[in-house]
Amino acid sequence: MRRDIEFKTEDGVTLRGWFYPAKDVKGPAPTVVMAHGFSAVKEMYLGDFAAFFAEQGIAVLVYDHRNCGASDGVPRGHLDPRAQIDGYRDAITHAQSMPEVDPERIGIWGSSYSGGHVLVVAAIDRRVKCVVSQVPLVGGLETARRLIRGDHWKGLRAAFAADRAARMRGEAGARMPVTAPEGEPSALPTADTYEFFTEFSRSNQTPWQNEVTLHSVELFTEYEPGIYVPRISPTPLLMIAALEDHLTPFDMTAAAYETALEPKKFLALPCAHFEAYTGDMFKMSAPVQRDWFKTHL
Repeated sequence: MRRDIEFKTEDGVTLRGWFYPAKDVKGPAPTVVMAHGFSAVKEMYLGDFAAFFAEQGIAVLVYDHRNCGASDGVPRGHLDPRAQIDGYRDAITHAQSMPEVDPERIGIWGSSYSGGHVLVVAAIDRRVKCVVSQVPLVGGLETARRLIRGDHWKGLRAAFAADRAARMRGEAGARMPVTAPEGEPSALPTADTYEFFTEFSRSNQTPWQNEVTLHSVELFTEYEPGIYVPRISPTPLLMIAALEDHLTPFDMTAAAYETALEPKKFLALPCAHFEAYTGDMFKMSAPVQRDWFKTHL
């Protein structure tokens, strides 16, 4: 039932995605806006969540961030969290203009990097009436410190500075892989990241590219969405964390959740980061997410 959609951001970049109409709903329906995490594209299991919600009477608008996937924008693979937050807000504005959408019943969904984005959007944009944040990034610097060896930080910060100087001279910014075999430099240096992206790319047709700007990594280390969590209330918050997650660590997510005010709900999944998207963990989590949206939208 889904159809392709596109819309422009406020600064004129075309974002593309899918719209899933709410099944068996007459008139404007509650609607969820969703996008993926760090460099990931909508083909990477977001359709499973969107179809599940739509089957239960919740319309879904899912799209690729600027500079990624089917969406326009350059440099390709440049992941600016503030621009992606603005993209969510533009997607909400577009959804509210659609005849199938009830503009007063908008929810947002994000996972991993975008799990952090939706925390920010829910805190600052009161058009949002409900939020689901799955295995979210809540603290960029602390997460990076856990992922990057301490003796590598001096060299990395020097690379950030050199990259800034090169861009100021009008040169193209440095780039690096999103993921790589163990021991090779990458933006997300965990074995399960490499397994997830490479296995998905081998098994599926996808526009995902294994490369981001070095500036994206610098912006990651400066991004602190967790500080917005206390400001989300009275918008209802469902936060989902994975107990074995070492990409967006469970303890950091749980600590951020404790700063949220009511109404809120926490779901702990017995898995690692990427297992939250599929299989038994999807079967455990998706109904809880659906019920949260149905209750509060």
